[in-house]
Amino acid sequence: MLEIEKALNLIMNAALDAAMPKGKFKHIPEPPKGELILLGAGKASASMAAEFENNYSHPLKGLVITRYGHFTDTKFVEVYEASHPNPDKAGLLATQKLFNIASKATKDDHIVFLISGGASSLLTLPFNGVSFKEKQRINNELLKSGAPIDKMNIVRRSLSQIKGGRLAASIFPASLTTYMISDIPGDDPAYIGSGPTIQANGKNEDAISILDDYRINISKKLNDVIIKNSLPQLQDTPKYMLATPMMALENAAETANEQGFIPIILSDTLEGEAHIEGKKMAELALQIKKVKKYKNINLNKPIILLSGGETTVTVKGDGKGGRNTEFMLSMAIHLDKMKGISGLAIDTDGIDGIEDNAGAYISENTLNKASFAHKNPENYLSNNDSYTFFKSIDDLIYTSPTLTNVNDFRAILIEP
Repeated sequence: MLEIEKALNLIMNAALDAAMPKGKFKHIPEPPKGELILLGAGKASASMAAEFENNYSHPLKGLVITRYGHFTDTKFVEVYEASHPNPDKAGLLATQKLFNIASKATKDDHIVFLISGGASSLLTLPFNGVSFKEKQRINNELLKSGAPIDKMNIVRRSLSQIKGGRLAASIFPASLTTYMISDIPGDDPAYIGSGPTIQANGKNEDAISILDDYRINISKKLNDVIIKNSLPQLQDTPKYMLATPMMALENAAETANEQGFIPIILSDTLEGEAHIEGKKMAELALQIKKVKKYKNINLNKPIILLSGGETTVTVKGDGKGGRNTEFMLSMAIHLDKMKGISGLAIDTDGIDGIEDNAGAYISENTLNKASFAHKNPENYLSNNDSYTFFKSIDDLIYTSPTLTNVNDFRAILIEP
């Protein structure tokens, strides 16, 4: 089993390598007549800034905001750390400073904007009439609601002075280039970090409908403020995607093939409740094991199922754990000690939810280890306490902050 776990870790690390910004800046702007100003936000923004500096041999200045623990040394760009997934005052103050810099740029300046997952919480500047406390409350309730990331970001931008293309509007008439690392199923730039420099689609009433759907209450005053906070119409500006979930999956597949496995990329957009999707993945693995094939691919050597995207957790218990540990706990329960099936799931930023782990590993021994430790896995699942469960059997995965983020990565190995 140790050899299987080692192979899965190699495949996981290949996915993480593909998500890094190193070597990805292929389109560097020419030095402007004025200043080149680098701004950004997200879990990968500091590492992106450092890599941009390595590829730009002219003077620049700037500011990026990243999550606590994701600091990266830079030569010229200031790096601020703030809270994720719930915004804090450090993020508010840093965003105000970033917004002021952007607003003062002239037509001779060129602003390079770096955006990655996590920016929706880190880049926080409420629209006039929205209190910071109210914004924190709505964000927290959204996180617990089970809403998918695109719907959460529609709400976030409706409350913001900076998201939904509003930062780009404040940057004009300076030139603008945006570089992105996607954590969004489907890679729509408008939803990555709630699209501060990207043309938004839809209307603000969409946010009110989403709040209604997830039973998040707002006052009549805030309802009116959201309607008033109209989305700007932007000129088209250059934008480049540095890394995506599919890039990570494809690199993982290459490594899996080198390990002697048959890689199958299921999807880079898997969404849904983590415990339900974990059950579905277990059922698929069991079906492949039973019929000895997946579609037209025979199980004559190990098949590895690879997937990305972002599941959600509707929090009903008071336990600890993120969507990846919950996914894996549900999967382990439904596999019911089946031999020859193992796997892992991680958040590619290295932090599953708000804990210190990236994810968890399961095998045919998972439930046996739980039984030996007198742990009831169903109780832990129903209490949203998957972190505690996997910690008790020593099957958490720790990577430390990876300084990037292309959402979740799952690898499920099925042996003949």
